[in-house]
Amino acid sequence: MLKNKVGLVTGASSGIGRAVALAWAREGARVVVSDVSIAGGEETAALIRAQGGDALFVAADVGKPEDGEALVAQTLARYGRLDIACNNAGIGGPQASTADYPLDGWAQVININLSGVFYGMKYQIPAMLKSGGGSIINMASILGAVGFAGAPAYTAAKHGVLGLSQAAALEYSAHGVRINAVGPGFIHTPMITGLEEDPAINAMLVGAHPIGRLGKPEEVAELVLWLSSDKASFVTGAYYPVDGGYLAR
Repeated sequence: MLKNKVGLVTGASSGIGRAVALAWAREGARVVVSDVSIAGGEETAALIRAQGGDALFVAADVGKPEDGEALVAQTLARYGRLDIACNNAGIGGPQASTADYPLDGWAQVININLSGVFYGMKYQIPAMLKSGGGSIINMASILGAVGFAGAPAYTAAKHGVLGLSQAAALEYSAHGVRINAVGPGFIHTPMITGLEEDPAINAMLVGAHPIGRLGKPEEVAELVLWLSSDKASFVTGAYYPVDGGYLAR
């Protein structure tokens, strides 16, 4: 499905990012794995190589534009092109009501979860244009469509990812770069490990999904894989929830 393609995924040391990287590699892509966690990122790259794939790990902080630029530059230096990007890196941030939300927490969440996607696309898009086109998948959330008490920064950032993705899709779709957003529900990843450890909170989260369970990273990765491929050639500027029915309520 992705033979001879070069993909770049951020936040790939674990969870959804790792699942995306492995899915791409399984379908023939050469994968650039990136994260601030060197150990986790190197492990993901090693897993790809173990299944016979080609992977490069590059440490990068998506909240720093210079890191986003260097990440694309190293991708081009190694593989000569960029065809697919998944801007997946993100953090949950503090849990607090809006009036009590810490200013430093707000700045950090917005910088990583929203500005990080902008920085990524700023350098990914020109590389894709030179490669003849490509596909960008930005990781939003169900909280890109609805609110969630106690998470104003995360909710605002993910809403912003949807708007940013749509604006960029309008600008570049006619030039061969498709841009879409994916909205996972609550997925079994390190980001929600702390929440799952509280039985009452875990029951609440499970109960919010009509399917009766939380999602798996691999289930999100399969949607990203489709959007990355030519099978989704007429899909751009769209938002795809993968949420076990959360948004249907």
